[in-house]
Amino acid sequence: MTSPEVAVEAVPLTPVQEARTRSIRGSIIFAFAIALALLIAYLMREILLLLYVSALFAVVLSPVIHGIMRFHIKNWHPGKGLAIFLLMLSVGAAATLFFAFAMPPVLHDVQALISELPTRGPQLLDKVHRVPFASHLNFSGLNAKLQGFASNFAEYLFLSISGWASKLADVGAVIFLTVYFMLEGDEAYHWVLSFFPKSARGRLNTALLRADVRMGKWLLGQGGLMLILGLCSLIVFVMLKVRYAYALAVLMGVLNIVPIVGAMVSMALVLLAAATDSWEKVVGVVVFYAIYAQVETSYLTPRIMKSSVDLSALGVLVALLMGSKLAGVIGAMIAVPTAVLVSVLIQEYVVKNDEPGPAEHAS
Repeated sequence: MTSPEVAVEAVPLTPVQEARTRSIRGSIIFAFAIALALLIAYLMREILLLLYVSALFAVVLSPVIHGIMRFHIKNWHPGKGLAIFLLMLSVGAAATLFFAFAMPPVLHDVQALISELPTRGPQLLDKVHRVPFASHLNFSGLNAKLQGFASNFAEYLFLSISGWASKLADVGAVIFLTVYFMLEGDEAYHWVLSFFPKSARGRLNTALLRADVRMGKWLLGQGGLMLILGLCSLIVFVMLKVRYAYALAVLMGVLNIVPIVGAMVSMALVLLAAATDSWEKVVGVVVFYAIYAQVETSYLTPRIMKSSVDLSALGVLVALLMGSKLAGVIGAMIAVPTAVLVSVLIQEYVVKNDEPGPAEHAS
């Protein structure tokens, strides 16, 4: 005798249960989407960094472009495309003049130094060995390294070509993307704003425009610091009769846009040029830069950056340290404009200003 089959019917879910189920599924899908987006961002972090740096440079250079566009000849004034072309042309012309007139004598002297290094190196070590305190030191290993340096220098340059080629490719990509963002930046900006709700879009747009004005002023303040350092360096180098004084002063000013690393590189070149003449010039250069670094850090940078981007000296220092730690030289370059952007967004969305109470209204 067969037992009758028991039919099991599905119990219908209530609307509350259905909503809860959809909410759980949506949360799981959203969590997976966030994890996938973070993974893609991590894998593409170098490309995203290039995009961010290019967009930031476009924002910083926008006041310069607008200044060129305000230049009038009767009823004619350049458009945005022509203004960008004139800016790139002026930068390229300045770089060409610098390399055409300043670099040939430097390269000639460096080539002569490398060719004479195997013979002059041991002579220099012999002079150092005659110093009383250095007579007990063993310079044989250093002498061998100096003799092998000239022969291995060409091999080192050949092996480092690939690394320099990738860096130059990144620089070219940043320049191309910066020009693109300057030309089509408005469309990209409104496209990004379209991802936010209409109720919050106006407030975010106002905050970003306020940050745009402050970030544009950063270039003016940084340009002032570069000009001051370049002029002071030129005066001191000419007074000390340092070799390649004009070229080194230009490098000191230009490389000042790269915090910390720019100063280290430029000072190393200046000390190398001064050491080829006399140790007195080396001491003079070191004393000059030690005094200037103190004046710039304690007086010039806080005042200029405070008036231009409205950031405290502590905020600038923290931004430089974090930027250099996260992204090296590029991070140090964009640290202050990024700190301005973050400061504006925090001031807009996080900081709660004290509202006057009823007693204050009554008074």
